[in-house]
Amino acid sequence: MINPLHFDCIMGKNESENANDILWDIRDYLNENKKKLKDIFKDLDEDSDKNISVEEFRNGLLKLEIANMTEKSVDNLVKTLDENGDGEINLKEFKLAYTEENLPSKIVNPDDFSIDPSSEYISVITCDMEGRIETFNDGATQIFGYTSEETIGKLRVSKFSPGRVVLGHVANWLDTASTKGKYEGETTFVHKDGSLIPAYVEITPTFKKIDDVKTQIGFCGKTRVIDKDPMETMPEEPWWVTPLTWVAITRVPFVVATWMPLLFAMVWAFNGGVETLSWDTGFSLPLFVLIFVGGTTLHLSANTFNDYFDWQAGVDQANNDYFLQYSGGSRALELGIISEKGLFNLASTFIGIATICGVALMFGPWIAGLELLIYAGIGALGGYFYTAPPLRLVARNGLGELSIGLLFGPVLTMGTVYAFSGCHSFDAFLIGIPLGLLTTSILWINEFPDTPSDIETGKMHLVATLGVENARWGYLLLILTSYVSSILLAYNEIMNMDTLIILVTLPWAIWLIYRLFQDYQSRDLVSTNIQTIALQAVAGLLLIIGVCELF
Repeated sequence: MINPLHFDCIMGKNESENANDILWDIRDYLNENKKKLKDIFKDLDEDSDKNISVEEFRNGLLKLEIANMTEKSVDNLVKTLDENGDGEINLKEFKLAYTEENLPSKIVNPDDFSIDPSSEYISVITCDMEGRIETFNDGATQIFGYTSEETIGKLRVSKFSPGRVVLGHVANWLDTASTKGKYEGETTFVHKDGSLIPAYVEITPTFKKIDDVKTQIGFCGKTRVIDKDPMETMPEEPWWVTPLTWVAITRVPFVVATWMPLLFAMVWAFNGGVETLSWDTGFSLPLFVLIFVGGTTLHLSANTFNDYFDWQAGVDQANNDYFLQYSGGSRALELGIISEKGLFNLASTFIGIATICGVALMFGPWIAGLELLIYAGIGALGGYFYTAPPLRLVARNGLGELSIGLLFGPVLTMGTVYAFSGCHSFDAFLIGIPLGLLTTSILWINEFPDTPSDIETGKMHLVATLGVENARWGYLLLILTSYVSSILLAYNEIMNMDTLIILVTLPWAIWLIYRLFQDYQSRDLVSTNIQTIALQAVAGLLLIIGVCELF
């Protein structure tokens, strides 16, 4: 079994001499044997005097086959945990070495982390590969204003940098540290109270032997405050940070979930789906632009309203296990790249643009009439109340998933066809089912990493209700049903047979199902999240190609 993360910030140092390893090895032992801290304390306390000496600690680690550590390393650990100074560890002191999640909360000899004595570094923070804080020394508290209890296992190191610095620089810093062994330079950090901190930071990779292979498991950051103006140490912003900021705020890549059904419905309608429409006489570019812009901005309003109301409900703050940009929301508010008021105003602006497009469609020189309000209203209200109170559909044991499947499938295709033709077509409703199911599968798999925090905040979607292990079957059902529905629609001549070109993606879909079943509790799941989005886009493109009867 692969042991969980612990760190060795001193390159090449023998693991058995690193006292910090003991805390992680004990955590491994607890998890593997389903024991509690008080149980292992009792096992280590050989003379049952309710205190553990250095000798008892070292002998107990060997006896329990937890670790073979040098006497010096055990002595260093005992000195770190010994808060009352009696030379031994009692149960209370032992428990203080860990967070509620059994993550080590102490650093042994943090000043030994390859720091030049003249450098005046006073902050040492370690994190895993996702940036989640694992250790936080007293110097870090002095600089950033947070306590170890507030940060370890709860925050990411990105919390200490301005959002635009995170977007423009942090990934490059970490890559430099990983590939070259160290990154160092000036930057500007953010204190808990919002004030800016001019600083010099050194970032090094941390390692652990996994299956006898030295493997990077995180980073160690060492920081000292310098006597400069915070704006002088602020990293220069690349030109692409501004567009990336807006991509992050709006989550625009997800808009493909609207584009594919919309374009497919249009092409289907003009290629025989609706008798009154033809490319020669019925297609209007201004009409298409209004429909496309209206659908896009309606989706963007839903994205931004969802982020706003999730933040209001405390969902995003509680979620420390997300995959940017594939789960956990945009994190725009957490990064500070937009304010709550700004996000709400942006969402309102998007829905305002969608409304203007809708009014133009209803009162312009086209066929669609006031009945377009049915589709527009369902789309707008569904997107808004997906996370907004009092309905908050996402938290109602499946209503959220059902609403997404309908809004980004049948309702969207039927509404698109109505906007072009002025007729309500049930066939147009049916052709939206395959893509609606695939879009729901995107939502479904993105809910897996969010489930613990969602349950904590009362966001009881179906994955949370079923549990992640059982919910794997829901993903399988959604994916396979999308292909079955495509076959049935072609068999019943609602879609032409060429649309079955979508079946070329079936092996890919089966592979994604397999990966979910294997990785549903692992960070490796992010690859399947990304590919599920790609699957929906490719499937939509193939349906469009198929309905054009090019073969």
